[in-house]
Amino acid sequence: MKPQRRSPMKAILHPARAVTLAFLAAIAVGTLLLMLPIARAGEGAAPWNVAAFTAVSAVCVVGMAVVDTGTYWSGFGQWIIMLLFQLGGFGMMTGATLLGLMVNRSPRLRTRMMTQTESRTLALGDVASVARVVLFVTVVVQLIISALLILRLRFGYDMAWGEAFWSGLFHGVSAFNNAGFSIHADGLMRYAGDALVLGPMMLAIVVGGIGFPVLHDLRHRWRDPRHWSLHTKLTLTGTLLLLVVGFVATLLLEWDNPRTIGPFSLAGKLLNSLFVSVAARTAGFNALDIGALTQESWALHYFLMFIGGGSAGTAGGVKVGTFMVLFLLVLAEARGHADTEAFGRRVGASAQRQAITVLVLGSTVVALGTIVLLRLTDFPIGQVIFEAIAAFGSAGLSTGITAQLPPSAQMVLALLMFFGRVGTITIATSLILGERRMPYRYPEEHPIVG
Repeated sequence: MKPQRRSPMKAILHPARAVTLAFLAAIAVGTLLLMLPIARAGEGAAPWNVAAFTAVSAVCVVGMAVVDTGTYWSGFGQWIIMLLFQLGGFGMMTGATLLGLMVNRSPRLRTRMMTQTESRTLALGDVASVARVVLFVTVVVQLIISALLILRLRFGYDMAWGEAFWSGLFHGVSAFNNAGFSIHADGLMRYAGDALVLGPMMLAIVVGGIGFPVLHDLRHRWRDPRHWSLHTKLTLTGTLLLLVVGFVATLLLEWDNPRTIGPFSLAGKLLNSLFVSVAARTAGFNALDIGALTQESWALHYFLMFIGGGSAGTAGGVKVGTFMVLFLLVLAEARGHADTEAFGRRVGASAQRQAITVLVLGSTVVALGTIVLLRLTDFPIGQVIFEAIAAFGSAGLSTGITAQLPPSAQMVLALLMFFGRVGTITIATSLILGERRMPYRYPEEHPIVG
């Protein structure tokens, strides 16, 4: 019997391709809406390149901007931006699932495949349960964080209720989605010493960026950590490790820097160092002047931004799970162990291959993007590397050169944002029309490595 060939339509609607197309569709619609004259605060409509860059940055929850969000865009434009990063932060997994329902007569299997394509961590029977967790956590956390910010801005900064409401809501939603957008020209620098503002923001960033599979696991097994999945244990361990390393390193590297945390009290130094550690990995907010950080702190940011947050959440980067699997793989190899193990479990060979693939593809994309940016600009290599990794890792931080880049370099950043958010694995998979198992295996041989 001859094998059945997949039709072109089914190939196009492959789950990985559908995820990619959904992102592209959201970006296109967002660009068109931001080009409307009503979306701009000044006269006339926004140029297409400004609207497109902003739409990509919002949908990919990066936070990079070539114009001041609070003054360039009107209230309507700011609402569009908020809706875009709300969609990009958590809605793409749900949206891709709904797309699968519309294009397949057997929605159950396609729905499960679609969700796993984006998350790559969920069991087949968990789709409905995870969807409920996504909706519940998103609504509850954003309402709580926004309410805390609104009250603080109203009574701590004497803002009018309307201004406090919009600022609190915008920043609360942006923090949960790890979007990094702010309606203040200085980001969050005006709140650098205020724990009642930075504290809720950090909480929203961590909860949104830790990943919905982890939240789902914690919801059902929070009383018994022994039965948490290996993914949950690795993500929580890696997140804590990176937060501590980032916090301690920032505190030491910036302690005497008069342009960052140097003038703060001990409490202020601790608060801002912790915020840098939390925000650097994917959130994109800055309470300090990023351009004033030491070169060593920039190098620390390279590391944190590239790793990012948890899988299947609002964070970007190559993900904490990838970092932890690779760390365990190196550890096992150094110890001479045949298996990669953690918490009494063996890490599957496929997960190890995926982690290596993500690292190699991610590093390649960042390297190529950096080379192109260096060709197109005259900025120092340190700042260019920072921009490239921040774009790919959905971190959104900048040393202050984003708006000064030529349009061609800004489009390169937009491509890096898209590749980083959609995921190199998803994009690579979307180019493959189907999977097949080879009916044979070649003889095994061991080339020399190292």
